[in-house]
Amino acid sequence: MFIEIHPISPEPRKIKQAADILRAGGIVVYPTDTVYGLGCDMINHQAVEKVCQIRHLDPDRAMLSLICKDISQVSEFSSQIDNEVFRILKKNLPGPFTFILHSGNKVPKLFKTANAPSASVSPTTR
Repeated sequence: MFIEIHPISPEPRKIKQAADILRAGGIVVYPTDTVYGLGCDMINHQAVEKVCQIRHLDPDRAMLSLICKDISQVSEFSSQIDNEVFRILKKNLPGPFTFILHSGNKVPKLFKTANAPSASVSPTTR
């Protein structure tokens, strides 16, 4: 199924339809500043595994990113953010950046890979 959502004036019906697909374990493809991303509900283990399968990644070793709507949501999923990092985030967001931060307790285990020195959250906001 293909649903095109206008970036400036999105139709609420289409947003709801996409959200329903995500809640049901579906995968979405979305444009970024450089490539297209694959997204899913991060708490749905099967959906995350589907993304890994599509990308030919081992779910136990995949380094996956979380996309956050704003800095307050970033703080929900990362460990404590010090003042210097907060200032950098505030100065550069929204924008075409990815920040790698230590993950907090709300990040599902699937995102915390055994190979990573510490699990990471890569929040990007627009």
